Formats: sequence, structure tokens, C-alpha cells
Amino acid sequence: MISQQPQLSRRALIGGLAGAPLLASGSAWAQAFAPQSWQSDIDLLREVFETLHPGLHRYRTPSQVTEGFQQLRQSWAHPNSLAEAYLALSRFLGQLQCGHSYANFFNQKRAITDQLFAPLPRLPFAFQWLGNDMVVTRNFSRDARLVPGTRILSINGQSTHRILAQLMPYARADGGNDAKRRALLGMRAEEDWDYFDIFFGLLNAEAKSFRIQAQLPFGQPLTTEFAPVSLNERRGHKSQAKPSADWAAPDIAWTLQKKGAVALLTMPGWAVYNSKADWQSWIHARMDEIVSDGTKSLVIDLRGNEGGLDCGHEIIARLIDRPVSARLYDRRVRYRDVPQQLIPYLDTWDRSFDHLGAEARDIGNGFYQLPLNGEDQILPKGQRFTGKVAVLTEPMNSSATFNFALLMRTYGLGQLVGGPTGGNQRGINGGAFYFLRLPASGLEVDVPLIGYFPQTPRPDAGVMPDIAIMPTAQDIAKGRDPVLERALQTVS
Repeated sequence: MISQQPQLSRRALIGGLAGAPLLASGSAWAQAFAPQSWQSDIDLLREVFETLHPGLHRYRTPSQVTEGFQQLRQSWAHPNSLAEAYLALSRFLGQLQCGHSYANFFNQKRAITDQLFAPLPRLPFAFQWLGNDMVVTRNFSRDARLVPGTRILSINGQSTHRILAQLMPYARADGGNDAKRRALLGMRAEEDWDYFDIFFGLLNAEAKSFRIQAQLPFGQPLTTEFAPVSLNERRGHKSQAKPSADWAAPDIAWTLQKKGAVALLTMPGWAVYNSKADWQSWIHARMDEIVSDGTKSLVIDLRGNEGGLDCGHEIIARLIDRPVSARLYDRRVRYRDVPQQLIPYLDTWDRSFDHLGAEARDIGNGFYQLPLNGEDQILPKGQRFTGKVAVLTEPMNSSATFNFALLMRTYGLGQLVGGPTGGNQRGINGGAFYFLRLPASGLEVDVPLIGYFPQTPRPDAGVMPDIAIMPTAQDIAKGRDPVLERALQTVS
């Protein structure tokens, strides 16, 4: 589904695409703060989206989109701060229900991240949402009582259920896939900019401390208060993934472990376009190993992996004995050539996107269908692995990992174990991107250019697992991984 191009995920993808920083410092930005001129940004945003965005009306009607632009215009008429403007923009983009359209934290200019994100108050623990429950996974505070598995009930008097409901409209996801929104709003403390840190922080920027009401794993109540942690303190608590020693470059945290007759391939990310490692050869070398040593089963752990390149095609190539289609959806764009007046505002890594639809077929209703290419089939490679296969899935799986799960399901190549994926069977957008620089406000918005449309009706949902199992608070408290345990049982 996703072309072999760099794609957006939680990580920064394209560093200095637009050249010099917009502003040299926070003080320079303060001098340039002129919200009365920002209406021109909304005009530009609307023109770009209505001209280029392939999924603008996939989940929202034209009248709903128009109403959203009008609300954004009203919010930006007299914003009190850049933070207020960023929140309004993010809420509008969330309404479009496109998992690749957002004011990307990692693509904002340094002057903006320094002012907006860096000073925000941060919670001193990592957590995930289990349903509507906020459950601690790691404790960074000095209060040793806050152990993994603790349920946080309220923060500064506000229930965590209410906090989640307030933040959901700011999270990006495709269609009605709220599981992806909830997963994004978990706090893993693996990046400088985390969804929860940013949106909870912007809505609570004046918080000097966090009063916590909680329930410990075995039922005891806990009341405590923490000072917020700084960005530098948070950086000190990032998990340090250890890449395999087989890598030529230490920037891809994939590993292959043997557990008896089962091989566990862990792939927390596929954003490998900037890597110097020969990742294709690494995959095939590992597959050669498990074929030659008689490994009976393969478990592929994709949890936490939003996508990137179609790395999964190389795995599928070792599981098939005949060519299969990699394109289960039609690829459509909204333009043949980008209007010249828009190009100065659109950064990208490949200027051929300016003419993305030049050879596409006009199919009416403002769409052009892209022709097939060499990436539309997956061909068998090497010696086939014929053992049992299980794939660990969760709502973070979207874009290329959503497509991989769908391909595995479609061709019966293995069982999906865990939670539903992100993405959406009714279609997503991606494959090629512009980074829209709004000149008045200085904010950036990611704009996907290729829409993937199913040939037959599909549900408004991610890919459902064959075996649905999610961890509980008690599992987290005990350090258990029930998803992996069940997968190992399934393939044994």
C-alpha cells in the first residue's frame, strides 16, 4: 500500500528541508507574533488541501470540512498565543480523520519547538491507556510507590477518563479508529515530543505540580504530588534500544532471538530510509538462518511500529511460493501537476511529487489513478520458510505495518495476535508527502498525496487480530507479556 518512500511516523523524518531556521530565537519570534495576519495561512491551507489532499472527503463531507475551516478561521481571528493557534489547528486536522495529516511536532521549526514544546510540564512516569484507564509502565519520580501497574485515577482533581476524552480530538487517526488515537496518547517517553506531553502540557501549561490520586496494583490507594520533569530529565529516561550486532550501522533496533524452535523477530520501527544499514540483506540473512537451522516457527513483533518503508515485503517474499499483489487498494491523487503558486510553500524530499499525477488516468470526480509499478507485486525470494508464523499487532500499527498485517491476513501467511491495528480498511493516505510551511504563523502541516481506496466496501476499522489479547494492569505489574506468551503458544 505504501510506496518505497520515506514516510512520517513519530520520529523526525526530514531535518532541514526548508533551509535556514524561520527565526533565530524565542525573542525574535515574539516580535513577529502578528496574529491579525494569520488568516492568509488558513486560505493557503484550504487551497493546498482542496487541491492536493486525496482523502479530504473520505471520512468527512464537503460541508463538514467547510465548517471546520470556518471554525479554524474564527479561532485564529484573535488567538491569545501561538499555543492557542496550534491547538486550534491540531483540532481541525484531527477532525479530518486522516492519520497522516497533522501539525507534525518533529517538522516544526526550532524556534517554534523551543517556545511551544520544550518548556511544557511533563509527568514523571510513562503509561499506556488500557481502555480508559491510565496505567503506569515506568516510574521516573523519586516516589518508589508509583510502581508499574498503578492506575492513575486523577491528576490535579481531574479524572483521567475526562483527560483522555479532552485529548482525543487532537490525536490523528484514520476514520473512526479510536484505538489508534488512544495508543498515540499513551506516553512511552521514547521521543522528545510525545502526544500526551504536548497536548496535555499545552492545556495545562501553568501547572506547577501534579497532584495524583492512584490505585496501586493490589488495590491500595495512593495520594502523592510531583513536580513536573523537564525535557532534559525526560531525555534521561528514554529507553535505549540495542540493535543487533549484525548491523553495519547502529541505527536500526531490529533483533532476531531464538526461543527453542521459535525465532522471535522484533521490529519496533520501519523508518529506515536514512539508515546506512543494508536492511534488505539483513532480513534475508536472518530468514536464511532460520530456514537452514530448522526453526519451526517465526513470531514477528511489530508492537510500537507505526510504519515507514515497506520492509515487510521482504519478509513476505520468504513466505510465498508464487507472486502476490502488494496493492490491495487503488492509488489515487487529486492533481496532475502542483499549481506553481503553491510550490514555494511545499517542502519535500522528492520534487517529482510536483508532477505526481502527470501519467495518471483521469477517473472522474477530481481523481487520477496512478499506474501500476514495480512495487505492485511481491515476488518469492530465496528458500521459502514453511513454518508457522504469528505477527504481534496493536493500534500503533498503521501505514506500512497496517498494510503488512492486511497482506498477511489476505494471503493466509500467519496469524495476527494482540490488538487491532491502526490505519483503516476503508482506506488511508500516504506514500508521498509535502511539508506545508504556513508563512504567517510559521507552523508546519504534513500533507499526504496518495490516497488508497478499496475496490470493494470495507469496514471503518483497522485489521482485527485472529487472536485478540491485550495486557492488563496486573500483567504490567508482574512484568508479564501475555501477547508474546500467547503467540509462542500458538506457533508451538
